[in-house]
Amino acid sequence: MIKVVRGKPTREELAAALAVVQARAAAAAAGSPARAPEPPAEWASPTRIARRRTPSPGPRAWARTYWPG
Repeated sequence: MIKVVRGKPTREELAAALAVVQARAAAAAAGSPARAPEPPAEWASPTRIARRRTPSPGPRAWARTYWPG
């Protein structure tokens, strides 16, 4: 149901507004296919960083993290 709240539209204006509302309702009812979300880019994937299993740290690993060699 459409109700005119303000003003006095002419028959042509009312018909044009009704045509727009019907066209939008028909498009929504047709279920235009929504675009599927794109997969994230490969460079942002955390699996790219950790492709192989990292070794577990041994004793005194905290000391080796700073000093090279």
